[in-house]
Amino acid sequence: MGQDLARAFAAARAVFEEVDEALGERLSTTIFDGPDEELRLTRNTQPALMAMSVAVIRVIESESGRKIAELADAVAGHSLGEYSALAAADALSLDDAARLLRLRGEAMQKAVPVGEGAMTALLGADLALAKEIADEAAADEVCVLANDNAPGQVVLSGSKTAIDRAVALAGEKGVRKAVLLPVSAPFHCPLMAPAAEIMATALKSVDIRQPSIPVFANVSARPVREPDEIRDLLERQVTAMVRWRECVVAMRAEGVEFLVDAGAGNVLKALTRRIDPELDAVAIGGTEDVDKFLKSL
Repeated sequence: MGQDLARAFAAARAVFEEVDEALGERLSTTIFDGPDEELRLTRNTQPALMAMSVAVIRVIESESGRKIAELADAVAGHSLGEYSALAAADALSLDDAARLLRLRGEAMQKAVPVGEGAMTALLGADLALAKEIADEAAADEVCVLANDNAPGQVVLSGSKTAIDRAVALAGEKGVRKAVLLPVSAPFHCPLMAPAAEIMATALKSVDIRQPSIPVFANVSARPVREPDEIRDLLERQVTAMVRWRECVVAMRAEGVEFLVDAGAGNVLKALTRRIDPELDAVAIGGTEDVDKFLKSL
């Protein structure tokens, strides 16, 4: 992914090169060429997806001659994407975002031994039903709401045995489908507390500036601009639920009428249409997408 952007635009190449330098390795080679199993390691996935998103933003800025603060009313990112949003809004430097996400990925992976945690997406369940299932499945283990992605799509995270119970309960309670997610750790749940502590320490030593435009935070689903609050929310985000549905609703309430899903894939574009069918959205991940978007400005 991202190879066509890097070949076509100097601004994109600069992003990938800066991330490589920050990490002291050629992550860009893995981003462009794989292998897939290497890219899917969370220590690589997190800075890689951030690099893709920021590369798209920097290309749009360079080619349009307008900064993100002139083009957008706000930014937001899903989970690790919040770091991308902060980098796009100049609250975090690109190299700090890359190093923080590498650390975040490693810390999350180490927090729970492989195979002892799991996540499942409940398709066709509202938030109340998902909470009921999580509470009942937890018993004396961990099973909590991890992502409120869109109406009818809620993700649970926790201990493997508790998640297995949640999958069985979901069928009994009429949930259309419960899908076990191919993840290496149970993200956004209390089992990630050791990772949150590591991130709290790391965030204290990083320069965080007031963003050029409001950033809607995962934890609070509201705009945040003060550096100390950003630090606090990034720490809490490791164990807290991603309130993505609420973020989109809140942006819409603030007057946002068009959403750009910048980076790899089009998951956020699809979620946006489920959250608010009247909110226009476009996904930009390659050169053709960039060209089409620039013509629409």
